Amino acid sequence: MTTIRVRLTLIYSGLFLLTSVVLLVTVNLLLRQALATRVARLPGAAVAPVAPTPGSPAERLPHRPPLPELVDDVIAYQWEVTALTVGILTVVSLVVGWLVAGRILRPIHRITATARRLSLSTLHERIALAGPEDELKELADTFDAMLDRLERSVEGQRRFIANASHELRTPLAVQRAAIEIGLPEDVGEIRDTLLLHNRRAENLIGALLVLAQAEHGLDDRKPVALEEVVRLVVAEGGSHDATVTARTEPFTVDGDPVLLNRLVTNLLDNAVRYNRPGGTVEVTLSRGVLTVRNTGPHVPPERFGDLFEPFRRLHTTREQGAGLGLSIVASIAKAHGADVRASPNPGGGLEIVVVFTGREGAASATDGGLSAEHGATG
Repeated sequence: MTTIRVRLTLIYSGLFLLTSVVLLVTVNLLLRQALATRVARLPGAAVAPVAPTPGSPAERLPHRPPLPELVDDVIAYQWEVTALTVGILTVVSLVVGWLVAGRILRPIHRITATARRLSLSTLHERIALAGPEDELKELADTFDAMLDRLERSVEGQRRFIANASHELRTPLAVQRAAIEIGLPEDVGEIRDTLLLHNRRAENLIGALLVLAQAEHGLDDRKPVALEEVVRLVVAEGGSHDATVTARTEPFTVDGDPVLLNRLVTNLLDNAVRYNRPGGTVEVTLSRGVLTVRNTGPHVPPERFGDLFEPFRRLHTTREQGAGLGLSIVASIAKAHGADVRASPNPGGGLEIVVVFTGREGAASATDGGLSAEHGATG
């Protein structure tokens, strides 16, 4: 792909060379015509020279070519110099054109570098291009104004998320307390149903808030021992019908420990929920690659596009989720610069892989791998 700098260089060089060639050719042609005209006006220029007799003074003079031949020699030499000059000008024009194009495009590179560096956590940065009031300055100022509007919008959304987290959870907590305390024991079925829906509403609100937070990027990053996060999530998984095994290696990720914990938790919960009774879940962390594999039901290939979409459920289980688990995983992975993908297992179930970029082998609280086994509900 030809860059704008290359195209500008070729345009500058082409125009310069075209002008130079036209000028030199015109000068050579006019010079040839002028010399031919002047020589033709000289007396005796067209008369053939008479051979000198032996011993005459003319024989002792150095031999000189006729004037027309001298004109041809001069013009031929002029064309040789012209060709050499054009070659040198070609090289010079390419170098100068490349430098000039680079200088002209330098503000564009600055704008591009700023745009690539920006994220939701660095929206306070600006291009602040200095220089004359030209088109490039206008472009940079327009970009800065757009960043101002975007920063205000993001700050407003963050405040809304913080307020919604409190305003939505408080009534649900009050409702749960009223159900648990206020309803008598003889309405146990109704009481359990109300508590179930209350818990689902709390889980849904919590998942939506986590999803919104993940999609807004990370404000603060710090080193997180990912193997410790995996160990903690597996240890807190509780007693279930499926067997969970974990093997980890030390790996440090720059990110948010709460969101990383939620990522691993959602992966494990998803693998446990969509599993067969007595199945297995394998969790592996090796060189920054987190793999969660289960023995659940078969997933049709045409449904793989729905795995990481919000509110999409591939199967109906006893413990129906909100359909946000893997979409939250994808958002948290994206916020940490990680790639997430899913593939089917030959015997049924899924293999979900999250590839992190971090500092492999960095100092960690554990010196070796972890191996844990306990039950998980399918």
